[in-house]
Amino acid sequence: MRAIRVASAALLTATALTLTIPPASANVRGDETNNNITSFGFRVTPSTIAAGGQVTLSVDGCEGDTKVTSGIFDDAHIPKGQASTTAQVFWDAKPGAMYEVTFDCKGETGKTDLTIATGRPDGNNNHQNQNQHQNPVNKGVKAGIGGSLGGLDLHEIALGSALILGTLATAYYKTRRRTGEDRS
Repeated sequence: MRAIRVASAALLTATALTLTIPPASANVRGDETNNNITSFGFRVTPSTIAAGGQVTLSVDGCEGDTKVTSGIFDDAHIPKGQASTTAQVFWDAKPGAMYEVTFDCKGETGKTDLTIATGRPDGNNNHQNQNQHQNPVNKGVKAGIGGSLGGLDLHEIALGSALILGTLATAYYKTRRRTGEDRS
């Protein structure tokens, strides 16, 4: 009889732990299709710029013309044989916002982000330019999930831990509990 109780407790524990795997693997699977690996290199310099500023759009290893698009500047074109071009960021860009920049080389696309800093790059207001360096944009690097804890908050971690702990405690209690039959 004891073996049946131990086996059922082990099965209950294994089931509870198995049910925690699908949400974690769903995050990983969703990220595999967006790995942004291309046969050519691309970059936006600087990656953080004030509204109205000028960015350099660079591409390496593209054997054809490259079209660069974004909602924050006019479409740019890098001809075959050239490595870069410049683009003027729109003045009405929202400070602190992150915009996606898409590089298209012969039908293959790569994407990166361009962050809009606070302040304007005009030379008339030195105080505003000093504030731009003293108060950086309050955003971290957009780097995907970042590991096993990506996208989770403290409440979700606590709830998951409580569920697992409760399952283990129940299994322990069930295996250690004695019935009237066992006391003989």
